[in-house]
Amino acid sequence: MKTKELRDLSVEDLAQKEKTFKEELYNLNYQRRFGRVEKPHRFKQLKKDIARIKTLLKEKADKK
Repeated sequence: MKTKELRDLSVEDLAQKEKTFKEELYNLNYQRRFGRVEKPHRFKQLKKDIARIKTLLKEKADKK
């Protein structure tokens, strides 16, 4: 996801997205252990998206 799209979301939405991305990352790691991953590029994308969300959550928390 783009940072601009994430900035428009509320704190609750960002937390939900982070949870969803972490679950997807967990499932990809599970697939890696027991089989072949169809989209290996998703690991990098998910990690970056999670980091973006954490950064935005920190920024929003500091503003309050």
